[in-house]
Amino acid sequence: MAGMNARRARRQRVLRWAVLIVLGVFFLLPLAAMVEFSTRDSQTWPLLVNWPKLSDTYPDLAEGIISSLEQAGLTALSMLVLLVPTAIWVRLRLPRIRRLIEFLCLLPLTIPAIVLVVGLAPVYAWVVYFLGGSSLTLVFAYTILVLPYAYRAIDAGLAAIDVKTLAEAARSLGGGWATVIVRVVLPNIRSAVLSAAFLSVALVLGEYTIASLLNRTNLQVSIALLGKSSATMSVAVSLTALLLAFVLLLLLSLVGDRRRSVKEAS
Repeated sequence: MAGMNARRARRQRVLRWAVLIVLGVFFLLPLAAMVEFSTRDSQTWPLLVNWPKLSDTYPDLAEGIISSLEQAGLTALSMLVLLVPTAIWVRLRLPRIRRLIEFLCLLPLTIPAIVLVVGLAPVYAWVVYFLGGSSLTLVFAYTILVLPYAYRAIDAGLAAIDVKTLAEAARSLGGGWATVIVRVVLPNIRSAVLSAAFLSVALVLGEYTIASLLNRTNLQVSIALLGKSSATMSVAVSLTALLLAFVLLLLLSLVGDRRRSVKEAS
């Protein structure tokens, strides 16, 4: 019996490693191909890390990078300002409409980006009229686009704690609702908030369809235009964006693990 269990465990280990190797090759091989292609021109990576020369040589790319970073930061900020107080308030005071809020937040996930743009185009005609045609106006569309992912992260964080007990305890000690949200609930869902913010940044950095169809500038639009003049630089920038998203998700994982370790130690 022990021998059968040992053979079964050995087969499971072999199968597990085989699956990991196949998935590793599937995901890493394209990245290796991107590295090999982008290094065919010896000036690509030195130019990419030299911002003054990059701005002079590829001004559209530099503008796209700056625009995407600004869009990502503003989108994450606006999403948190809009969603965190709403999710907390619904949990505390309006639990009956929680399903409705969840449905509305998840709705953008079911609508293709091309259809979303068709609906946003008339709205953006008025946005351009009042605010101009700046690429930062994409923040409004991106805030809608990130709602499904951000809501899931924040809702999971709220579900992991007893929000009502914390709020009632804070209120009994004389704290107002702003104090309850900012100083009591928010510190307990810090990991969920960081998760929502990082997911929003990663999504904005990789978004192309809405920016392209609305004739706005961002990183992916600049990469698409750059590919027509310098394929190696285009692939190098794409690889850098992928690595940046990976680093953000890795930081999120490390922050979550560290927070869990602190809780267990306490």
